[in-house]
Amino acid sequence: MKTFASPVLALAALAASPLALAAGGDVGQAAKQQTNWIAIIMFAVFVAATLYITKWAAGRTKSAADFYTAGGGITGFQNGLAIAGDYMSAASFLGISAAVMVNGYDGLIYSIGFLVGWPIITFLMADRLRNLGKFTFADVAGYRFRNGPIRAFAASGTLVVVAFYLIAQMVGAGQLIKLLFGLEYWMAVVLVGVLMMIYVVFGGMTATTWVQIIKAVLLLSGVTFMAFMVLSKYGFSPEALFADGVRVRTEIAANSGKTPEEAAKAGLSIMGPGGFIKDPISAISFGMALMFGTAGLPHILMRFFTVPNAKEARKSVGWASVWIGYFYILIFIIGFGAITLVLTNPEMADTAKGVILGGAGTANMAAVLVAKSVGGDVFYGFISAVAFATILAVVAGLTLSGASAVSHDLYATVLKDGKADSASELKVSRITTLTLGVVAVILGIAFERQNVAFMVSLAFAIAASANFPALIMSILWKNCTTRGAVIGGFLGLISSVGLTIVSPSVWEATLGNPAGSALFPYSSPALFSMTIGFIGVWFFSITDNSERAKVDRAGFPAQQIRSETGLGASGASGH
Repeated sequence: MKTFASPVLALAALAASPLALAAGGDVGQAAKQQTNWIAIIMFAVFVAATLYITKWAAGRTKSAADFYTAGGGITGFQNGLAIAGDYMSAASFLGISAAVMVNGYDGLIYSIGFLVGWPIITFLMADRLRNLGKFTFADVAGYRFRNGPIRAFAASGTLVVVAFYLIAQMVGAGQLIKLLFGLEYWMAVVLVGVLMMIYVVFGGMTATTWVQIIKAVLLLSGVTFMAFMVLSKYGFSPEALFADGVRVRTEIAANSGKTPEEAAKAGLSIMGPGGFIKDPISAISFGMALMFGTAGLPHILMRFFTVPNAKEARKSVGWASVWIGYFYILIFIIGFGAITLVLTNPEMADTAKGVILGGAGTANMAAVLVAKSVGGDVFYGFISAVAFATILAVVAGLTLSGASAVSHDLYATVLKDGKADSASELKVSRITTLTLGVVAVILGIAFERQNVAFMVSLAFAIAASANFPALIMSILWKNCTTRGAVIGGFLGLISSVGLTIVSPSVWEATLGNPAGSALFPYSSPALFSMTIGFIGVWFFSITDNSERAKVDRAGFPAQQIRSETGLGASGASGH
């Protein structure tokens, strides 16, 4: 895309993934801004409120069930908001709006990709997850399989996804605070780590859920106001907004030395596709990662065990889809608002130039600068605090899913053979949370100047390639066996990580190897690694003639009855 001339090509390439922008990209070079006291005060209010909630939740967290799933006492509406809060990460709020600002229409492909995963969860998984599971998705995948191997795989997949997601979020948090609040990078990372550990260690899922609900309400309120103010300047006509966006981009192109014909073409290009995806295979592979990765993210799947029954699980997905869909529509408007309001505002001339030419770190400022343009310093401070709260809530959810993988799947079920008492399991959960928090802080500081964009993309690709095939095949295919699910799952896990490492986005961009030397030509491995995962589950199941395989297959009818009816599940069936 040539709209902004050559200096923006690098940013346009980065904006090809809002995940990249949220993760911070190569954001170590972003300059520290003047301290924003309004943002700090609003952030302090948010932290004080959530710490009070944590204190309240700590009094209700007595057992492992309370810690992992809030005792199953969250309603479908509340859980839908919490899922939306988990899903509306900085990748969505900051990344997609910046992608729309740079590339226009093409930024919408990410909104659609993220959203399309929800029908899969709604129609194939929500009921079955709630009816079969207890605390983690490994409970579902291993319902009729041998505990040790399947939980070892599930915990491995969970921890790898959580690790890549956590590092990216920690780096994103550090850079956002460095940009918005004026604090040092390492201070911001430590602050996020400490708060996250407090929420999870003391409040468990109850505190994490309410932090996510509050954050979702704040974020939805903020983007609603921003979109309303943007559209109000155009008589609430999206057509007028888009036309003005084309005009602004045409003028910028003309001022960069293009001929009138080239400038007009560059301006109109923001209303058409073609800026991100260069070939059909890349488009399909990246789309598969977004769609099926959603159905394999452990911190999202874990939320279905917080409701009392399958009916509430379905309601959760319905409400989450409503809020997430609404949010993404508004983000598209805000992205165009960044073009028409920020880039043309004389008072923001220097900052706007930094957004467009300053690289990944400052590109994250697009949505925040729209907030300043439509609401002044007070609203700017509010959105800054919400952006930080967004990362904080997602980090808490990720940490809880990682802690549950270690304490419930590995310690209680594998090491103790299901005989661990609730108190010892809870203790292991909290120790794991503290460990994950320390590791996340150390890695967040260590990766400050690295391009960690691929880590979030890899998290989706791993979830789609490893967790999703093993999970969906164990639920729906009667001939699936322990050997098939474990080997196929590990094949998907290893291939997705391996192919990403030898792809251009890592091999060349991150590791510094010469252009064209990447062994795998596509940026997303999902099309290939997900296929490997499914074929592995199928092949190693049909060739499994062991005595264990007979037990696995014989257990399918009972699993099917429980998954469809909820008979025997904890709580009411919902039917």
